[in-house]
Amino acid sequence: MNIESLRIVYMGTPDFAVGPLEKLLGNGLNVVAVVTAPDKPAGRGKKIRFPALKQYLLKHSGEIPILQPENLKDPEFVKKLESLKPDIQVVVAFRMLPEVVWRIPGKGTFNLHASLLPLYRGAAPINHVILNGEKETGVTTFLIDEQIDTGNILLQRKTAIGERESAGELHDRLMSMGSDLVLETIRGLADGALKPIPQDQFISPPDGLKKAPKIYRQDCRIIWEAEGIRIFNLIRGLSPHPGAFTFLNREGAVPLRCKILASSFRKASGQGVPGTIQTDGKKFLEVAVSDGFISVLTIQPEGKRSMKISEYLAGTRLVTGLYRFS
Repeated sequence: MNIESLRIVYMGTPDFAVGPLEKLLGNGLNVVAVVTAPDKPAGRGKKIRFPALKQYLLKHSGEIPILQPENLKDPEFVKKLESLKPDIQVVVAFRMLPEVVWRIPGKGTFNLHASLLPLYRGAAPINHVILNGEKETGVTTFLIDEQIDTGNILLQRKTAIGERESAGELHDRLMSMGSDLVLETIRGLADGALKPIPQDQFISPPDGLKKAPKIYRQDCRIIWEAEGIRIFNLIRGLSPHPGAFTFLNREGAVPLRCKILASSFRKASGQGVPGTIQTDGKKFLEVAVSDGFISVLTIQPEGKRSMKISEYLAGTRLVTGLYRFS
């Protein structure tokens, strides 16, 4: 079947879903509709905010219908999808689909996932591979079935993770890789070249499959008593969003919540009480941990923008021994 003649319904919500859609449209594919999350109020003013995918479409491809169902099982929504007669549905960073939806296309519904399945199934694979200090990750396309991230694999691509690479940087690289993989997957489904492979045929580690559950606020607090490499990975694995946080303390002052967005780690002994700050007040700020020091490179005090540590110190008088993080 000619790839340009395929009728494609595309489903997604956040920034990660924008790249693959842009790739499809740039290659002349026939996207007959886009399904995304409903608009929601956000911020202090509760202004209505559009999902990232909708924002992109309104700027670049205003003619494609946008569907924003509250309930994916709504008979009217299902009827609308059926009327579009899609050959393929592509899902990127969206909700779990009910069977009545993913069974509609004749050539199937497939998902792009930002890990090497079956490793790191779940909502936050990009964050968790860095939190766990992995050296390698990738992207996977797979056919959707009744469970989350368990369907037969279509294609995979691997990539090394940089030693200092943040979740934000890895997100952008995987979005680009995933965009190419989505296009390649559609071509393979169109000509019948792809042979889906059950996930249990892929290598499983002896200690079980590592998961990637949703990250909550309590998961983001820095525990300075931990090993330095774990703190370093926590900071880069949550940067820039949601951000690893701590509290800057001084006797007699209200603790100030801060996000640490970039750091480095050096191993050392005799470093002092974890959380203790060392600084020259101008260019560097180090924090003692259980086995060395974390150098804070980028910081974001609550209510302010992120800034390099030298810029922060220029406007804040910190003194070694008087301040500590907790």
